[in-house]
Amino acid sequence: MSAAAAPVAIIMGSRSDWPVLRHAAEMLESLGVHYDAKVVSAHRTPERMYSFAKGAKAAGHKVIIAAAGGAAHLPGMTASLTELPVLGVPIESRALKGMDSLLSIVQMPAGIPVGTLAIGEAGAKNAALMAAKILALSDPALAERMAAFTARQTASVAETVEDA
Repeated sequence: MSAAAAPVAIIMGSRSDWPVLRHAAEMLESLGVHYDAKVVSAHRTPERMYSFAKGAKAAGHKVIIAAAGGAAHLPGMTASLTELPVLGVPIESRALKGMDSLLSIVQMPAGIPVGTLAIGEAGAKNAALMAAKILALSDPALAERMAAFTARQTASVAETVEDA
């Protein structure tokens, strides 16, 4: 559900991050929220990252979901270059199982906030939900869809083991 003026931008450091980030995209699609997904590496394409972050608001984005693994500088560098909220998703790494990514994203200096989510798929899904909640503050129709999502999630939890 990509669109030119998508309110959510999903950026990742590498195409290999897409299997995790597609869960954010699927969650946004299920909520009717348009997104634009791009590969924007802080280390390998720094000029692309700079251009994206500086132009994100003018491009119509309102929230950025940024994922990276290892040194994971993309979310923080993006946050340092834009006034938009940035939600960071740590990607699981081989060496340290994503703890390196998590610590790189969460340990930002004061003044450069990045809302950091869980490592991997759960973080991607929750980043999408957080982005939708942010957008729902000024979008009553989306707020209704979020309330319906929450009601469905609540109804799906059995009260007792016998209900299952």
